[in-house]
Amino acid sequence: MAKFASSGPTPEIQPSLTDTYFNHTRKVVMANGDCEVTYAVFMRRPVTFAGRLAIEWITAMAQSRGATLKIEQLYVEGAWIGAGEPMCYVTGPFSVLVDLETIFLQRLGPACVAAYNAYNMCMELPNVAFLAMDARHCAGSEMAELMAYGASVGAAKAKAKANAIGFVGCAADATAHFFGQEKGRGTMPHALIGYAGSTVRAAEMFHQTVPDAPLTVLVDYFGQEITDGLAVAAHFHDHSKAGTLSLRLDTHGGRYVEGLDTQSSYAVLERNVPQALRGYRTEDELRLLLGTGVSAAAVWHMREQLDSNGFDKVKIVASSGFGPDKCRVFALANAPVDVIGTGSYLPQIWSQTYATADIVAYDGKPRVKAGREFLLYK
Repeated sequence: MAKFASSGPTPEIQPSLTDTYFNHTRKVVMANGDCEVTYAVFMRRPVTFAGRLAIEWITAMAQSRGATLKIEQLYVEGAWIGAGEPMCYVTGPFSVLVDLETIFLQRLGPACVAAYNAYNMCMELPNVAFLAMDARHCAGSEMAELMAYGASVGAAKAKAKANAIGFVGCAADATAHFFGQEKGRGTMPHALIGYAGSTVRAAEMFHQTVPDAPLTVLVDYFGQEITDGLAVAAHFHDHSKAGTLSLRLDTHGGRYVEGLDTQSSYAVLERNVPQALRGYRTEDELRLLLGTGVSAAAVWHMREQLDSNGFDKVKIVASSGFGPDKCRVFALANAPVDVIGTGSYLPQIWSQTYATADIVAYDGKPRVKAGREFLLYK
């Protein structure tokens, strides 16, 4: 059997994954006579268009059934689309299209919202590189594919519009191609540091075993981000001087980075970016500026400690809870972060990812359910 020309469910698997009422409808149409229909596809919130995977899949499915679709794509990839605006019109035989709606929409909506969020993150911090570390937060490999694809679309748009660095890679090999890479990126989890018994030893073991990989060391395992970070920088002195060592802050929200509390967090921002503390701030913004976990103050604190000890070329990688809102606050504080690892461009409210398709014409005659007249051809 020839390989199916799409990364989505194959023709053999698709019927078991679609809504039963669509399968019933296909049987009814095939028994009573086919007609040509046109679907209008839209979402209920603003998004960035990332429809390639969905369109490739539905096109391949139609071809497997001996049909050719007419797809009128109203926006280019990466375009902003307002809530309720049709993204595309899909025309073809009713019997071919009716049971493909479920999976088509699954492959469309989440990617568009991920692209929207990724774009906003990249625009807030255009001089920062992002890594898509969402794979283990996804509900399976298909979702991981959609999220990585969406991030790549949003990043490409930000690069074109503002020359942003954007997303430069992801955690898994399978989705690395979306970012022009052959392999996933990443160095060590916290588990390796627990195994090694010390942060420095974990870094040694990693570098000895995978010498060609970039050296990025987690420093929060023992709650001694500054102590362990400086120890790693001193141990890998040549890397520190060459700018090829990075320290990754991933401190969870249950505690402050070593050496900080509320008052000292205010102080570190006052020394470096006093403007970030001026004006009205919501509780969420204040937490991201100077609260527990990887706050803007935590990154500034690490930068101060590295610089004062002669490690001004050591880079800082930040992760833990980064989405558009946190990126906005980090931009406000001009946080000196070089790379951000994130899975949080995944939509926080999954219901916002729902795409919808309605038939707006049968055999060329306009007809749509009441209340959806805005989808008709203008």
